Amino acid sequence: MTAYRPRGHRHSLCAGAASAILLTGLAAAAPALAQGQAAVAQTYEFNIPAKDLDQALKAFGDRSNTQVLFTKAVVQGRKSPALRGRYTSAEALNLLLKGSDLNYQRTASNVVLIREGAPPASSMAGSAAEAPASTAAQESVALDEVVVTGVRKSLREALDVKRGSDKVVEAISAKDIGVLPDVTIAESIARLPGVNATRDRGNDSQAVVRGLGARLVLGTINGREVASSEPDRNVRWEIYPSEVVSGVQVYKSQSADLIAGGVAATINIDTIAPLDYKGPEFVLRAGPVFYDGGKDIPNYKTTGYRASGSWVHKINDDLAVVLGVTGQRQKNGYGSFTGWGYNDSNARPPAGASDYSSDLNRDGVVDYTPWGAQMSASRIDQKRTGVSGGLQYKPTDHFELKADALYSKIKITEVQDQTVWGANNWGNWNRGDGTNTGWNDADYHAAGSSFTLVDNTVVAATLPFSSVQTVLAKYSEDKDLFAGGLNGKWTSDQWTVAADVSYSKAKRTNTWKAVRFEAWPSWTSFDWRAGKTPTITTSQDSLSLSQTADLAGSHDGPEHLNDELKAAALDVTRDLQGSPFKSFQFGVRASDRTKDHTSFSFAPSATGATVPASLLSAYKLDDGADVPALLTGDIDAIAAVAYGPNAFALSNATEELAERWSVNEKVYEGYGKLNFAADSVAGAWLTGNVGARVVHTETSSDGMQQDTASAFSAVTVDNDYTDFLPSANSKLDFGDGKVLRFGLAKVIARPPLDELRASRTLANWAPWTGSAGNPKLKPFEAWQLDASAEWYFRPEALVAASYYYKDVDSYIGWKQSPAAFGGQTYTVASPANGGGGYIQGLELTFQTPFFFLPGPLSKFGIYSNYAYVDSDLKEFSPANNPLSMTGLAKNTATVDLWYANGPIEARLGWKYHSPMTVIYGWNGADLQTLESEKTLDFSSSYTFNDHVAVRFQVNNLTNEALRMYRDNDPNRIGRYDSYGRRYLVDVTLKF
Repeated sequence: MTAYRPRGHRHSLCAGAASAILLTGLAAAAPALAQGQAAVAQTYEFNIPAKDLDQALKAFGDRSNTQVLFTKAVVQGRKSPALRGRYTSAEALNLLLKGSDLNYQRTASNVVLIREGAPPASSMAGSAAEAPASTAAQESVALDEVVVTGVRKSLREALDVKRGSDKVVEAISAKDIGVLPDVTIAESIARLPGVNATRDRGNDSQAVVRGLGARLVLGTINGREVASSEPDRNVRWEIYPSEVVSGVQVYKSQSADLIAGGVAATINIDTIAPLDYKGPEFVLRAGPVFYDGGKDIPNYKTTGYRASGSWVHKINDDLAVVLGVTGQRQKNGYGSFTGWGYNDSNARPPAGASDYSSDLNRDGVVDYTPWGAQMSASRIDQKRTGVSGGLQYKPTDHFELKADALYSKIKITEVQDQTVWGANNWGNWNRGDGTNTGWNDADYHAAGSSFTLVDNTVVAATLPFSSVQTVLAKYSEDKDLFAGGLNGKWTSDQWTVAADVSYSKAKRTNTWKAVRFEAWPSWTSFDWRAGKTPTITTSQDSLSLSQTADLAGSHDGPEHLNDELKAAALDVTRDLQGSPFKSFQFGVRASDRTKDHTSFSFAPSATGATVPASLLSAYKLDDGADVPALLTGDIDAIAAVAYGPNAFALSNATEELAERWSVNEKVYEGYGKLNFAADSVAGAWLTGNVGARVVHTETSSDGMQQDTASAFSAVTVDNDYTDFLPSANSKLDFGDGKVLRFGLAKVIARPPLDELRASRTLANWAPWTGSAGNPKLKPFEAWQLDASAEWYFRPEALVAASYYYKDVDSYIGWKQSPAAFGGQTYTVASPANGGGGYIQGLELTFQTPFFFLPGPLSKFGIYSNYAYVDSDLKEFSPANNPLSMTGLAKNTATVDLWYANGPIEARLGWKYHSPMTVIYGWNGADLQTLESEKTLDFSSSYTFNDHVAVRFQVNNLTNEALRMYRDNDPNRIGRYDSYGRRYLVDVTLKF
């Protein structure tokens, strides 16, 4: 028996006395993002020359996402006529079989069975209706379908998207999202070739693609740009619950019809289209989630939960609705050690931004000392709820209407127990010259003191009477996101018109309050040099130190951030039905976005009272940095002693005027795109497009600028610019799964919105520093070349190599410049456009089931990729040794081993990235280097029947810590976080 196994399903056929069976039909060129996407009424472009019928049917399957089954005897010796033009699959089959004595029958799962027996004349008219089976075809036919599900099906669906696209794209199917150990969509995205993610509170959050940071990644939902609760325009992917997603695409090459904004990539999330959905009407999933990172924190339970439910209901063949709800509670407490940086003016010029240290070892060379360090244990209680809904209405084959909406809310409460060391005597404000040393030089040379220098940096020391501050704090953050839209599409024989309107709004409110008191043990030692776990020891334990309330408290906030985005788009396609030009697309889009920010603060005065020992207790964390026990207690009860009653009443707050800003951005876009196709070009089927997009951007930035210690002035600055973005893409399909792709485009990413602010803040004490926005920023700009070679050699199997080169004309970084205000010279940090450079990379992908192994071993498979990035782009700081471009990890690798055998599935996933520059937090000027990370995740599931399944997952099996360093020096520690492992068990019910 000769067999060709198509992607998507495997089938066996028994048809009377039928003998050897040939199974043929590759997946479609048009991607199927959800089950049932290959609707009978959908049209496809065909260019099949006259040839043997079996080959023609195979080409038909290639183009129409159709599985075709027939016996050798049925097709042997038969020829097909040429087929060129745009048809539905039914029309194309009727034309291919016209004049023969063959008929076909289509199953509910879109499998076509070719049988002998002339079709009725009515079926030859080219209508979209299916040809009824002839008398002969109505003989008993047993069609037993063995459906490939789970991880194998998800890999096939993802390859369908990749293979069918005219762009370089990576994809994740809905099933794959459920199979991976994914609390957030970012954790699934980060397993794709050339993609990394940065961790925040232990969860993957922002995506980094092809060596470029989150600022250069455009995030969309259902093809629409969305608002963000971040101050810039980045998308924190954890706000999107994975349960409401039907698929994700990462577009690495650009096309004229894509919204401009992704220099690194455009990441699109699709939600469920209910008419296209095939599956159970109700799906419920729930189970506990345990985080062991906070197991040592007292009075803290580390078990949360995840729960979700979805309902998809088809009211009739024309109308369907979907409703999804999700709930999640994370108790992912952890310990975090933070270095406060070094007083090094070479790293942050000009002089005054940070002053020189003493010449500690008297060798005539300046030595740099740290400002201090901090240990924090965070008791996090994060609650996330989400609701999504959709409606799809298709009364005719020519008109379709879709409406969708998503609401997500995250509420974070984080109680922090902190100890701060060296805040008042480790650093040095003055330059030493060997004779006139700085004021703390005596501490480093006092009896019993010692210090260790590496590259003239103090990385370890023992110092007398070092400040130890206890900070008990509570942080809260509320985030809301709404994103929705309405899309209508009308299709005629030659025209397709689609209109889309959308609205999204994100807001964030956060506060931080803290009680602070200080003590002075007789000596303190620290050591955090590269390769060591950070260590601090003191001469007294934490509880024996005097806890006098002698430091002012802190209350930062409430801080409010709002982002509102309205957009409308119109897209038109005209089928040309010629060769080589197949269709022409053109469209327009307009958006109006406003992001504004305000912040308040106050500092309660200390009473000088002693905090009773009964209000405090001490504990140590087993994992993470080796430091003295942390103190904890009821922050409100302690605040009443330290500052008096109602010390944290919001009525005490005053606005931070320099933090008040608003940015309005209006974008007007238009594009044209010509699609082409040709047969027998170098022995391949050629498809592609050429086009261009014009983008005009207008911004208006409002802010309060601080001119002296107490004087502010309101400022409004307008700016506009226009970009012309040509693009071209081509795909050569040689058959047998061999594909070549090429792309060339100019791309932009608009500046982060908060960096366009017109506000400015100045320090009221030495060193005299400041921070400001830049409303005149121009976008990131680059020309990029993409090339990809792909071989889809079996179902869910691929070998691929991709190369890209980006010629960057302009990028945005942070510079420090001197500026005089009120007779005082300040060193003001602000974003600025910089010069160009290149970034290039290679991505390799290999995935396959182990079909070549005997017996049970054939049920295993591998998904793997490797990416290499090289670039001469540098950030603007440190000036003497600038960091590499944000997000650039030279080496990234993913290896997933999976097992799928009937009801049992399992997946072991390993992820690695080499060191890369990151922006940690909300300050774009705070650049640090994230050291290499290796994480190992495990996921397994067992399906009892069609209705019940259970899943078990473990994330970060090896308890990989996060470590960062500053100033491009591994000895200058930035952060050391130990997040621990995450365990999840849940049950899925389908009916």
